[in-house]
Amino acid sequence: MQNKMNSEYEQTTNYINRVLTKDVKKTKHISRSISEIERHYQIEKELAQRLKNSAFQERQYLYTQLYNELYQQVTDHPQITRATSPDVQKWIIDRRMSLLKRFLTPETTYLELGPGDCSLSLEVAKQATQVYAVDVSKEITKNLQFPHNFEFIISDGRSVPVPENSVDVAYSHQLMEHLHPEDALDQLKNIYRALAPDGIYICITPNRLSGPHDISKYFDKVATGFHLKEYTLTELRSIFLQAGFRDVFWIKNKNKMFLKLHLNESMNMLLKTVETILEVSPYSLRKLVANTPLLFRGMTVIGIK
Repeated sequence: MQNKMNSEYEQTTNYINRVLTKDVKKTKHISRSISEIERHYQIEKELAQRLKNSAFQERQYLYTQLYNELYQQVTDHPQITRATSPDVQKWIIDRRMSLLKRFLTPETTYLELGPGDCSLSLEVAKQATQVYAVDVSKEITKNLQFPHNFEFIISDGRSVPVPENSVDVAYSHQLMEHLHPEDALDQLKNIYRALAPDGIYICITPNRLSGPHDISKYFDKVATGFHLKEYTLTELRSIFLQAGFRDVFWIKNKNKMFLKLHLNESMNMLLKTVETILEVSPYSLRKLVANTPLLFRGMTVIGIK
């Protein structure tokens, strides 16, 4: 029995090392030890379980409370440590601005949901009329000073407390999957209300088929951390349409490539077939296929009001 436990621990350790090596090369994040990863995992998993099991009314304050707890306990969280590296910050901002700059003008009112350390929103503020940054926690940004055209707003996870019909470009990166499944549609409807006519919401979120993508990726086959629900592309399209968006597009943006695919009924049927096949495929094969760049490694979806 002891030999079996030692073997399983060694396999887990080797797997974590392999994934950590890939993550450092891919994201340039500061590397953490296995024990630090395990500690982060245990803390986040426990906090996420409290959020998953919470009632609607509890979540009006629970998002803020639990994310504050996470950042206070996991002081080596990548959201915190990457802010100490100017090179990492610049690399992240440049990648995200390569997409955003297509939609920004000097007259743009911009909304970012889940802005984290606000580095991207602050960059946008240099070339937009007004910037709103809406988050459930101010723990990471409590010492920041914001420019005159920048407003940081605390939300309960569902609300989007900005003027209705005022936002030209709304944006989120790795936010949708953090919402309780019962809150996702409510938040989308509130984003829709905030958008001006013909305004757009750019939503970047990992695809469940290539996941999990939170801290539990080192340990589990299904997300058990703060990714409360990871979506497929057709699921995301469906919830966007329910929220009121008239058109939904799938964007593939990398280097000089920019591909915009209309998720109409025909395209949706084709994608649903591919997703269904992958869903029932063996885990290792599903991850291998879904993680190819042109398929489902991540999803950038744009909804148009």
